[in-house]
Amino acid sequence: MKSVKVNLGSRSYRILIGVDLGDIGKALRTVSLSGRIMIVTNPRVDKLYSGQIGLSLKAAGFVVFKTVISEGERFKSQVSANRIYQQCLRYGLDRNSTILALGGGVIGDLAGFAASSYLRGINFVQVPTTLLAQVDSSVGGKVGINLPGGKNLIGAFYQPKLVYIDLKVLKTLPAREFANGLAEVIKYGMIYDKHFFAFLEKNMTKIKNRQADILEKVVTRSCAIKALVVTKDEREKNLRAILNFGHTIGHALEGAAAYKGFTHGEAVAVGMVGAAIIANNVGLADSNLEKKLSSLLVRAGLPVSAKGQGLAWKKLLGFMQKDKKVINERIRFILPLAIGKVTVEDSVPLQVIRQAIAELS
Repeated sequence: MKSVKVNLGSRSYRILIGVDLGDIGKALRTVSLSGRIMIVTNPRVDKLYSGQIGLSLKAAGFVVFKTVISEGERFKSQVSANRIYQQCLRYGLDRNSTILALGGGVIGDLAGFAASSYLRGINFVQVPTTLLAQVDSSVGGKVGINLPGGKNLIGAFYQPKLVYIDLKVLKTLPAREFANGLAEVIKYGMIYDKHFFAFLEKNMTKIKNRQADILEKVVTRSCAIKALVVTKDEREKNLRAILNFGHTIGHALEGAAAYKGFTHGEAVAVGMVGAAIIANNVGLADSNLEKKLSSLLVRAGLPVSAKGQGLAWKKLLGFMQKDKKVINERIRFILPLAIGKVTVEDSVPLQVIRQAIAELS
């Protein structure tokens, strides 16, 4: 087992990597949780893991309840949040109770948002079952829901009591969903660690084959990078913004397709390439950077363009202008300077953005 600590004073917590779902009850008792606990999950994950987790929790003395939310980004909504609130009331959850998010990023964001706002905040635990959630959304305390006009426009910073990662669950992930998580893994190399990027280049075949020891290194390093960034800037005042590399265009692609086209990771992959194109076009990086990034993304099974999606520039621009990262009506981009180094830029001319979108389309 590996352990990564997110140091946030009284809100500090650990990310446990390489643990077993059957031991989760004991693990939650070590962080002083007890009483009523409600598992929030989706139908597919429910069938695979809820039974095992429920038995472990009951054996540790918890009173266990469950709420199942339909799968997909469009269900990360106010309607779904209201359903969780109603279930909290139905099962008598109080301020000492816990919501356990069992699933991918949608479930983690949604359940975390409900936990942050029910009774002004109750205990929250992340048990991510996708690679994307394990390396990204389960860490750092960003929780939220979508509005029709944009992604994650309602939310909070609300840290979990524990992140509990069983790497064995990745064996059940479809290939596309596994690649979905690799986009965020590659992002960490691009924004912070050129040696990690080189490690990914060297070991991508082993990673795609889900070799256990390599996966543990990938997930542990990804979590460590995010934990370091979050520790320095919990509420995204400055440094944490770099975690949005690829997300400005990526979120716009997701929204413009009504969350029915690209997966999140696929959209971020295209968005990272778009950011590299912009960096090249404004003279911050050369074209070799974009080629090197695109090559690794393709090897990971990810798209590097939006060709064939039929996404109009004006529609994409509309979503970018409503993105939560917009400040003073300026669209914010994280642009690469080199592998492992990026900068925050909010003065990219519209014609440069449009040119990049044209190259991606």
